[in-house]
Amino acid sequence: MTAPFFSIVMPAYNASATIEAAIASVLNQSCDDFELIIVDDGSNDDTLLRAIYQAGFDRRLRVVSQRNAGVSEARNLGVSIARGELLAFLDADDLWHAQKLETHLAFHTTCPGLAASFAGIAFREEKNGSLTPAKTWSSVPENPLTLTQILAENPVCTTSNLVVNAQTMQEVGLFRKGLDHAEDQEWLARLIDSGHELRGIDCILVDYRMSENGLSADLNAMLAGWRQLATHYADRIDCSAAEAIYCRYLTRRALRTGAPAGMALRFALQGMRLNAAAYLNDLRRGGLTLAGAALSPAIPRAIRPRLFA
Repeated sequence: MTAPFFSIVMPAYNASATIEAAIASVLNQSCDDFELIIVDDGSNDDTLLRAIYQAGFDRRLRVVSQRNAGVSEARNLGVSIARGELLAFLDADDLWHAQKLETHLAFHTTCPGLAASFAGIAFREEKNGSLTPAKTWSSVPENPLTLTQILAENPVCTTSNLVVNAQTMQEVGLFRKGLDHAEDQEWLARLIDSGHELRGIDCILVDYRMSENGLSADLNAMLAGWRQLATHYADRIDCSAAEAIYCRYLTRRALRTGAPAGMALRFALQGMRLNAAAYLNDLRRGGLTLAGAALSPAIPRAIRPRLFA
């Protein structure tokens, strides 16, 4: 059997409500030279059954299952059986635009030897099981990402946005276990620290589902995971500046997800105490975020996500 050009790895844990839409966004790709490896991470709902059912209609889908071991282990299992030249990752609650694979293929063809790529993301709020239209989008820096950019604010944002050369994955190694709130940043930092180049494509190709119940909504755990990661690079970056910018990111996340009143303000004040210059290095972004955090306790929780999305 001829190997596909893309191997897509989709980890899934209790994703019954979203996995079929995620799979559909893969099957709707304009580039059809792929295999989709769905790794059920010991779900206790019918995620596995839904994945198997979908695989019955398309031979490009492969479904495997493991005992619950976390998202890193699930991705690593998928990578271990992947056959493609390029690896792409999609979480079971996110969606791809139809030109995702085609655009990355053209980009890697234009830049031979490129280790990894990413694109822009549309952040979409989940409401009654459906995604609302995007009100905010990620930015894509023009130049290759630096270690500080990855650790401070991570323009890649989510593994659902990442495409990696399979050979590079072998060289850099798999996702590290025990970092469920920072495993993507840890791998990206390792990629750049080992001398590989990570470049962005300036167009929106991923829809990111913003859900209070999602892993990324646990903001305190995210900060704890980030600090654990940052200690490995304390001799190479300004950790106070990087943490201040990460606190700005968490401030915005708290505002978008309608977190409890005062949480956004706490992250904002923490970032300002650490390094006010870094928090406000982008005056428009930092200033508006700080103002939003200051006003957030007076704004009803249900309204904050609409104002700060």
